[in-house]
Amino acid sequence: MQKIYVFGHQKPDTDSVTAAISLSYLKNQLGLNTTPRILGTLNKETRFVLNYFQVKEPKQLNSLRTQIKDVNYLKNHFIDINYSISDTFHYMMDHRLSTLPITDDHHKLLGIVSMKDIAKEQISGDIHKLNASFENILKSIQGTELLRFDDIITGSIMIASYNQETFIQHVDIDCNTILIVGNRKNIIEHAIKKQAKLIIITGNGEISSESIALAKQNHVNLITTSYDTFMTSKHIGLSNFVNSIINQDNIICFDENDTLHRIKKITGEYKYSNYPVIDEHNRCLGLLRLGDIDDHQKKQAILVDHNEYEQSVDGLNEAEIVEIVDHHKIGTIGTSMPINFRNMPVGSTNTILYLLYQENNILIPPHIAGLMLSGILSDTLILKSPTATEIDKIAIDALSKIVNVDYQTYGMEMIKAGTSLKGLSIEQVLYSDFKDFNINEQNIGVGQVLTLDIEEIKQQEKEYIAKIEQNAIDKNYDVIALFITDIINNGSYVYYNKKAEEILKKSFQLEEIYQGIFLPNCISRKKQIIPNIMKIMG
Repeated sequence: MQKIYVFGHQKPDTDSVTAAISLSYLKNQLGLNTTPRILGTLNKETRFVLNYFQVKEPKQLNSLRTQIKDVNYLKNHFIDINYSISDTFHYMMDHRLSTLPITDDHHKLLGIVSMKDIAKEQISGDIHKLNASFENILKSIQGTELLRFDDIITGSIMIASYNQETFIQHVDIDCNTILIVGNRKNIIEHAIKKQAKLIIITGNGEISSESIALAKQNHVNLITTSYDTFMTSKHIGLSNFVNSIINQDNIICFDENDTLHRIKKITGEYKYSNYPVIDEHNRCLGLLRLGDIDDHQKKQAILVDHNEYEQSVDGLNEAEIVEIVDHHKIGTIGTSMPINFRNMPVGSTNTILYLLYQENNILIPPHIAGLMLSGILSDTLILKSPTATEIDKIAIDALSKIVNVDYQTYGMEMIKAGTSLKGLSIEQVLYSDFKDFNINEQNIGVGQVLTLDIEEIKQQEKEYIAKIEQNAIDKNYDVIALFITDIINNGSYVYYNKKAEEILKKSFQLEEIYQGIFLPNCISRKKQIIPNIMKIMG
């Protein structure tokens, strides 16, 4: 069963992370194969929640782009370097391949061989050289072993085509000679006495027991074959190890994690038809043919707490979205097929998940209930946010009973753990929960952080203002605003770039505006901040 990735948006907060884990658990109980993922670094609050309920942090998902491992390429199509040219040729013929990867004993890629290489070897290669295993020689000439002293046979091939006297008197034979000879006793015994490396007796020629004894004494390898001398000389070269003809220069291969986007760019440049596929350890996994690229399985995804491409994972447009659960406005994502899309005007994605658990009659275990409770408390600011609904309150009450906690006490402990800005740079604070919007070709960026102590910000107020102004210039924002939300005083302090001053003044109907101004009852980016700004800029 294909794995389905469940994840929230690029700036993981408590609601999105806990929703991914909780929905993944629900789907697995319903028989699917899902796994939760995150798209970025967790904030302090979310880490507190996972530690509190002893839940492991999900792995990070960097991309959903289609990779080679998603393609139905020719897996395990490669051949060992100890194979013969003949075996390689027949393997390629059987699998209709024009190119084949060659590996060592540990499947490490060494090079490639093509039909062109084999043909070139047969036409213009050195037909006198032999470097082959004894077994490969037997197979290529359909021979029978008489004596074997060496598993590897290396030397120069010679055919006893002279008359006996000329051969014995004028032909040099030594320990590197591979002699192909018919039933010619005197020549055979002469070659044995000269300690030839291998003697092949063709045409099923008989060899006397005396000659065999002499060969044993001189450690000479003996083979007989039914092939005649011509056929033997024609086929023996095919017993050479395939490494004698492999191409090791400028090999274009792909890692199984390479994306099709990169592959298409490279294959368009080189125009080859076949490419070896390797893993991170240079082990060969198989062969990718250009025609295989379009035969792939898309990765599958379930989105929680967002439904816009801009907020999601890289390569989402190459994946198959099978479901979305969200509580934000309908965004930019479209699908080619109908899907389950659960979208409700509630304060938290986890509130919707609570309803899904009820609808499917799935028992919520305490650790999952704790995560869901945390997500709702975080997104509704312990029910103080104007986004909070009666359904959120019902879910909180039910989940609190499963976990056996006082949600207000736990909620304040959670938010306190997450609001400390100690150790964070101004850049990290600004972008810890930052969302981009585009309205009438105007770029807007709104960051929001919670605090129980505004003095942490005010001590560096000038630095914050300077950083916001510089980022607005460098990144071409019309508006950058950082809202510091104080849940004790039920409002937000706001810092902004100079160009945004009049826009924010009109957005919140202020008689005057200044850096760090407090906006009472303004705590929801989704229901208050963004709609107000969009009304002025839209």
